[in-house]
Amino acid sequence: MTTTSHATGRTVVITGAAGGVGAALVERFLGNGDRVIATDVSADALDALRSRLDAGDDLVTVAGSIADEQDVETLAAAARDGGGVDVLLNVAGFFPFDHFADTTPQRWRTVIDINLTGYFLVTHALLPLMRSRGWGRIVNVGSASMYPGVAGQVHYVSAKAGLVGFTRSLAREVGDDAITVNLLTPGLTLTGPVLDQFPAELIASQREGRALRRDQHAGDLVGPIFFLASPDADFVTGQTLNVDGGMFMN
Repeated sequence: MTTTSHATGRTVVITGAAGGVGAALVERFLGNGDRVIATDVSADALDALRSRLDAGDDLVTVAGSIADEQDVETLAAAARDGGGVDVLLNVAGFFPFDHFADTTPQRWRTVIDINLTGYFLVTHALLPLMRSRGWGRIVNVGSASMYPGVAGQVHYVSAKAGLVGFTRSLAREVGDDAITVNLLTPGLTLTGPVLDQFPAELIASQREGRALRRDQHAGDLVGPIFFLASPDADFVTGQTLNVDGGMFMN
């Protein structure tokens, strides 16, 4: 069993690490004194992250897709080389808009593979490295879009809703190993891809529909995820934490 205090000096794996939310999480955990293994599909974006943060050996980057089994095995090898995993943050996502009638089976599989199957692949590969330490945190990032449903995103919302069952059932399986599994559902967060793909009027309607009438940013998710990954959340598992500024109150 590891001698880590579980509060600092941990090994933290973050998927989607070069995106807005993922990069903010990388910075927060490095600032906490943790070692971070960051993966993303874009090698260039990971290189830029390394250059910006200048964290030396505390930041390991692995380029690859979470939907590709070989890429996931490369990620697991990097984690094994580091001695194990304490925290896994499944953040990566892909949220295209497609009318249901125009959605091909291949498009469906691509969206499901990244937003649901990829979470399974990464967790399945890294869980043994967490179990060997006798303590662990898994935080899955879903989407608050599963509450109202979203026209044009049947594939994406289906995948994110599937994470509820994935999170709850896995929490049942790993509780005896002192591992917790929780789900965080963000509202529409103003990352680069969202600003590129979403019309201004939709972003404005989200803002006006919240109890806290402002835009949601990547930093709004960092604290809640950091909490779920901490010893303060030792008795929290199988839960869905909705962080959307009070759009949906469940």
